[in-house]
Amino acid sequence: MVSSSTMQQPPICHPTTTTRWWSKDSIAIVTGANKGIGYALVKRFAELGLTVVLTSRDQSRGLKAMDSLKSLGLDGNVCFCQLDISNKDSIRSFVSWFRSRFNAFDILVNNAAVCFNAMNENSMEHAESVVKTNYYGSKLFTQAILPFSRPSNSRILNISSRLGTLDKLKNAEMKAILENEEKLSEDRIDMVVGAFLKDVKDGSWEKQGWPKIWTDYSVSKLALNAYSRLLAKQYRGVVSVNCFCPGFTQTAMTDGQGKHSADDAAQMAATLALLLPSRLTTGKFYAGSTTRGMHSKL
Repeated sequence: MVSSSTMQQPPICHPTTTTRWWSKDSIAIVTGANKGIGYALVKRFAELGLTVVLTSRDQSRGLKAMDSLKSLGLDGNVCFCQLDISNKDSIRSFVSWFRSRFNAFDILVNNAAVCFNAMNENSMEHAESVVKTNYYGSKLFTQAILPFSRPSNSRILNISSRLGTLDKLKNAEMKAILENEEKLSEDRIDMVVGAFLKDVKDGSWEKQGWPKIWTDYSVSKLALNAYSRLLAKQYRGVVSVNCFCPGFTQTAMTDGQGKHSADDAAQMAATLALLLPSRLTTGKFYAGSTTRGMHSKL
């Protein structure tokens, strides 16, 4: 899914109303959805007629997002629950809340993520928090909510980044671990993450071959990509698991810079999340483009 040797597949087009398989009974969960791509994706799902669970680490910001959706007439399709994926108690509370209201989910979009560096900065001051949220948090939440996936046709889409593809990793030892499909495991992924955090702690990270741009964020996405590949293999035929890089998007994380809007990115993500069952893929990393469509990297 994240190999440096890639093949371009025919681009995926946007879903149309004539190909929809979903209804208001279809449940989508979007983490980190009070702003940016997450909010835009909740809005898009609601416009398309799904029932959407909007989550936010900050309750007040989540409720503000709900007010915004209400002003658009979409609140009837959306409900809110506070969720901090870096906090195990918060995850447990969410699962309890979800179980009391729904039987199953059809779509999970792991969008929640943090990055403490501004554009052109690369501080490691918050490396542990970045990894804890972007990798461990997404993994723990997925594992907690996975038992509630609908028995057929359920999908997990992890919002990732090209910064976390294996070609950005120059540490030969760590790269070999993640490239070995037969031996790939959670323990081995965690070992790579642990090696990175150790290098950060002793100040050797710059010379150890880790990705050079937004290093902590890139490593967190590198680990998430590897975990997605592992999960796809473990649940093949049961749950579809893919990664999606929305590209350089105009959000707070990019200081408003970018080649396209959060709404554009959400449209692309929705396309992947709503693929017809006959076209549904798993274990792939998709790179998005508003002009060329989306291509998968094998």
